[in-house]
Amino acid sequence: MKLISFDLKADFAFFRIPDTNATINLSYNIIHRPAVLGVLGAIVGLDGYKEKGKLPQYYEVLEDVRIGVEPLNHDKGNYTKTNIKYSNTVGYANKGTNFLTEELTLVKPEYRIYLLLDEDNGYQKQLLDNIRDGCAEFIPYLGKNEFTAWWSTNSYKEYHFSDEKEPIGSIKIKTIFQKDMALKNNVEAPFPDLLNFDNAESPFIYFERLPKDFDLSLMQYDLGEFAFSNYQIKNAQTLENLFFVEELDAYVQLF
Repeated sequence: MKLISFDLKADFAFFRIPDTNATINLSYNIIHRPAVLGVLGAIVGLDGYKEKGKLPQYYEVLEDVRIGVEPLNHDKGNYTKTNIKYSNTVGYANKGTNFLTEELTLVKPEYRIYLLLDEDNGYQKQLLDNIRDGCAEFIPYLGKNEFTAWWSTNSYKEYHFSDEKEPIGSIKIKTIFQKDMALKNNVEAPFPDLLNFDNAESPFIYFERLPKDFDLSLMQYDLGEFAFSNYQIKNAQTLENLFFVEELDAYVQLF
């Protein structure tokens, strides 16, 4: 297994939140796992959605890839947003009227994507090679096909890692992580160590409910609570899928 990362960016992004009203459509702020799988599928050259109620090829092939996301160039976890208005005057789409809609769109989002890849798997080996070489079979995009995404080969990194190092005391987590509020085995849930944070910037904690996967029975997003912070985290032993990265002297959560 190989742990790598690359820095994915775009001028704009729109990851539609499905439960918003018909006037202003909202976007998730942080790229989520289903969206990352779509980007990876484009890099490898796998098919997307073709038939209602059927999963795309990229999901069936890459669903086992573990993914971590670290927001870059953000403001305490947030990205600037701008409201873009669209009008659709095509008659067959509007029954004789003009369709108007607005989308609150992310401006210049950038994410460090961590991937744990199995080099013995043909698709995952090709994915690793394409990311390292800076090439993609299809053009990747962030949420909408007009928001082309890219990365530079200089951002590609490989890491030494361990999943056996038990978190002790307060630890630094570079990626977003799942925040399970329920107490587990009578152990207190993870919480920020308010006395320890990255001195390079003001301390912050960012929370967002994000899709963590697909609910295959309902064919819709399976949502989870996530957090991102420059505080160190106490009681992190209750978090699953934490990997210690030697080069970062910190942990990442891959889900």
